[in-house]
Amino acid sequence: MTSDASTAEVVGRVLAAHGVRRVFGVVGSGNFHVTNALVAGGATFVATAHEAGAATMADAYARTSGAVGVVSVHQGPGVTNALTGIAEAAKSHTPLIVLAPEATAERSNFFIDLRAAATAVGARFQRVRAERAAEDVTAAYRAAAQGNCVVLGLPLDVQARSARFSVPELPEQLAEPVPSVAELVAAVRAAQRPVFIGGRGARGAREPLVRLADRCGALLAVSAAAKGLFTGDPWNLDVSGGFATPLAVELIGAADLVVAWGSTLNMWTTRHQRLIGPHATVVQVDRDPTALGVNRPVDVGVAGDVAAVASTVDELLDPWRGNGYRSDDVRARIASDGRWRDVSYVDDSTAGRIDPRTVSVALDDLLPAERTVAVDSGNFMGYPSMFLSVPDVVGFCFTQGFQSVGLGLASALGAAVARPDRLTVAALGDGGFLMSAAELVTAVRLGLPLLIVVYNDAAYGAEVHHFGHSLETVTFPDTDLAAIARGYGCDAVTVRAVDDLDPVVSWLAGPRDRPMLVDAKVTGERGSWWLEEAFKGH
Repeated sequence: MTSDASTAEVVGRVLAAHGVRRVFGVVGSGNFHVTNALVAGGATFVATAHEAGAATMADAYARTSGAVGVVSVHQGPGVTNALTGIAEAAKSHTPLIVLAPEATAERSNFFIDLRAAATAVGARFQRVRAERAAEDVTAAYRAAAQGNCVVLGLPLDVQARSARFSVPELPEQLAEPVPSVAELVAAVRAAQRPVFIGGRGARGAREPLVRLADRCGALLAVSAAAKGLFTGDPWNLDVSGGFATPLAVELIGAADLVVAWGSTLNMWTTRHQRLIGPHATVVQVDRDPTALGVNRPVDVGVAGDVAAVASTVDELLDPWRGNGYRSDDVRARIASDGRWRDVSYVDDSTAGRIDPRTVSVALDDLLPAERTVAVDSGNFMGYPSMFLSVPDVVGFCFTQGFQSVGLGLASALGAAVARPDRLTVAALGDGGFLMSAAELVTAVRLGLPLLIVVYNDAAYGAEVHHFGHSLETVTFPDTDLAAIARGYGCDAVTVRAVDDLDPVVSWLAGPRDRPMLVDAKVTGERGSWWLEEAFKGH
């Protein structure tokens, strides 16, 4: 069925017809019509305080829901305000469409070189044409669904032109041919201490990876981006790299075979390649052939879909089985020492400030198991990443592809929209919170079950501990963040000791119809070892 409409209306209606049900953004003169058309087609518009928040909410929504995310912004400054979130989505291969109105007259005060801006941050760019509007939108949707961030240029003079509305069919997803896996099969057979590391590209491949690991006796680990992938498995070592437990470091370091599934084994996952032993055989499986060996030499590279490759290797090995790295002793050690909360530490809490590890462990005990944890960037970030458990891989939203401080609150909001059935936890530093506090308006408006935990050391902790700047440039007055949150309409509590968390217990009991902010006054004397490790690569 075809009919005439404006190009802007066709764009919105085609996206809605392809299944878009949420669009995040800030509306203005250039994106009113396309946004209205999306809403008329059945999508819900989530209004945000700022375009930076809108882009990151759409990113997190896509990661958590598995659907294509959509963000709608104004021309010119609306686009530039959103660029950091767009860069994060592009670097993280998030399926995202940016509806970007475009002033094409170079003397317009709204003019920017939109194609160049998109390319500069790693996003794809496509411009809508009136005569092929439905086809252009469908092509953008298809590219996004394949794991790309697409900036869809909507020229202002084109939007009002008449266009034909139709809904082109999306091409059927064909099964990709499985490459030769003979070398991988041989490596798995020969290994006595195999370890599998699942990365972002393995997020949908838990079952075939666990099945193959059970066959060959491999231990399971993940990059930070895939935390939660193997939750509940007795052979799960959790995160490899800077957040790894001492036991994970020991066992991964002693492996004679490391297979990276959808992970590029970057410096974060391998501690600058020191985590993997020099005598280990290293195999990398990735859908993108250009990713093979991109961060370190590998002995075997397999370009293919992670789930399909794992299933094929499992079939070729059948009925062979090996014990590999699995023994009663290793299993017992993982059960007793496999979580950071099981590793003893000296509590640094003082009369006025709480150790960030202590408050994290206490919260982990209080919060329901069904949760989503969204983590901002900064000196604090390891504490929630290491001490707060998540139920599965979509329960951890880690917007660190661009390493921007200040995305955590918006990430949590996007994740909460995607999974309102779960409690969402926004784990922020005080610097990142102050950057993004305007989105508390959005949090209160949406009324989602959201707990905001601010690890407040009154500083940009990374700079204090690692960069040696004059401290007055990177330290803050001791600000009452709880009072700020109450001003926006949130419940809030200041925490200096575990007993101060009692109001959180009451809030958790319900109805949780407004966000709760925890201003955790944490000790700041200790620098984070994970950032010290990371900065060696800068």
